Amino acid sequence: MPGIVPTAPEQPTDEMGNQLKSPDPRPDAPPDYNSHFVPGPPGASVFPPAGYPRGLPMGYNPQQPSAFSYCQPTSSTHPIQYQPGNYPVPNKPASIIWMPGPTLMADCPPGLEYLKQLDNIHVLQHFEPLEMITHFETNNKYDIKNNLDQMVYIVTEDTDDFTRNAYRTLRPFVLRVSDFMGREIMTMQRPFRCTCCCFCCPSTRQELEVQCPPGITIGFVMDHWNLCRAVYSIQNEKKENVLSVRGPCSTYGCGSDSVFEVKAIDGVSNIGSIIRKWNGLISAMGHADHFDIHFPLDLDVKMKAMIFGACFLIDFMYFERSPQRSSR
Repeated sequence: MPGIVPTAPEQPTDEMGNQLKSPDPRPDAPPDYNSHFVPGPPGASVFPPAGYPRGLPMGYNPQQPSAFSYCQPTSSTHPIQYQPGNYPVPNKPASIIWMPGPTLMADCPPGLEYLKQLDNIHVLQHFEPLEMITHFETNNKYDIKNNLDQMVYIVTEDTDDFTRNAYRTLRPFVLRVSDFMGREIMTMQRPFRCTCCCFCCPSTRQELEVQCPPGITIGFVMDHWNLCRAVYSIQNEKKENVLSVRGPCSTYGCGSDSVFEVKAIDGVSNIGSIIRKWNGLISAMGHADHFDIHFPLDLDVKMKAMIFGACFLIDFMYFERSPQRSSR
């Protein structure tokens, strides 16, 4: 039409031109888009939140992957709540709660301060299932606890394999009593006594020597022959009779406790008791005994230690069962 001047086709605006560029001459090449991101000023440094030291999750150690603590909140701001159920936990031994250490006493042998403030202790023998399966006699171990279930002592037998399995319940043994620091505060020794002679012969009488501290004898526990019941005498370091222990007519009662009465030297006044608790099938198998020992709170601490030692001689003589060997 006249008066109309042909113009060039409209050029894309700068915005469209900046967005679409095709440097690649191939027709199927995708267009190249320029980013509109404009970097802003640098922000303030932000430290990791509590529980993320050095940017790692709390409880995570690259050197010890098994030490990762499960079920731990990652932040105090947003705690994580877990549904009830069992969650995997690291394999670590159960903590032992020990009785608080008492103060040192001038008139008390070292290590017996615990007994000074107790009138009742529990002797718990460890259960050894491997001993039942293999019939191989192992060293006995005991936990000594108070009424609050706090550990007082640990008693371990120290006897070689040949002696244990050759002499079984008649074996001579050494029992070592340790405190919470692992120090040996008491030693109990039982010498070997031949039982093939007459029962009333003095050479066949069982004996237990108690040393506290180790190397210093504080008394003996002597076995006396009796037709009907177990009878013991508790002696001081000079082998003078101080107390006596009288057991029941039958120490193998099924379904009931076995009570050994601790009496004064006159045999009338009752001082305390050593009770072997009946624990059902475990007691019947005779591989994990439980004793309760009672004595007056104001009793001489050395006599408390002697009654404590008499418990182990009673255990070995009457309640320590030898594994039955199969006959062929």
